[in-house]
Amino acid sequence: MTSPSRLLGACIAPAIAFFAAFWLLPVVRLFALPAEKGWDTYFAVLTNSRYLQSLINTLGLSLGVTFVTLILGGLVGITLARLRFKGKPLLLSLLTLPLSFPGVIIGFFIILLGGRQGFVADVTEWLGLGRTTFAYGFLGLFLGYLYFSLPRAIATYTAAASAMDAQLEEAARSLGATRWQVATDVWIPELTQTTLACGAIVFATSMGAFGTAFTLASKFEVLPISIYNEFTNYANFALAASLSIVLGLITWLSLFLTHRAAGPAAAGA
Repeated sequence: MTSPSRLLGACIAPAIAFFAAFWLLPVVRLFALPAEKGWDTYFAVLTNSRYLQSLINTLGLSLGVTFVTLILGGLVGITLARLRFKGKPLLLSLLTLPLSFPGVIIGFFIILLGGRQGFVADVTEWLGLGRTTFAYGFLGLFLGYLYFSLPRAIATYTAAASAMDAQLEEAARSLGATRWQVATDVWIPELTQTTLACGAIVFATSMGAFGTAFTLASKFEVLPISIYNEFTNYANFALAASLSIVLGLITWLSLFLTHRAAGPAAAGA
């Protein structure tokens, strides 16, 4: 008869082997690579103005996208949760459809709108203003990231608002609360954890987004593109690893702090 401890060990061994081979060893190698070019390689993102600017661009873009996503997603999600009408499931499925698109396709959509051969360029040329483009800079990336992030926020807020106790709002209105007071005293407190969790996911996704950035970031470099250029175009694996560590630590820290602040909601977002 096999003892329970041996049986448990036999079951756990494949999981441990998989974890070590596909996560632990690559991560250890990632953290060790920059040391091969000197310990100052770990701080290249702070000492090199190009990479520092790329980090600032990525942080600013991700924070801006997160802020706008939470506002628009919250308004649309709460509205959908409160309304009852035919076709609501179909509308919600259409609003969340962009989640099924990879980043490259979303970038292509932005190019069709604001690229050199896009709709906006055709309209501005017809108006005699020349061919105006915005797809390849900050605005194009912002719209692309927002297009990808907004459906997730709408779905999250709709589910959270639908699960709220309707009696809280009814009680507030019975006490004479205005719409603004209901929003500040009922909706915002009840959805605080959802906002923190959703914001962390949107921020982390924006920080590491590559497909959309690869399609659009020709005039506005972000850190994922800097990493891609270093190990693909220049075979500078040590520097690519250093930039990857910075990106990963910032993203992990945002998720960790949000999880601590939001509690169980962060884990379920």
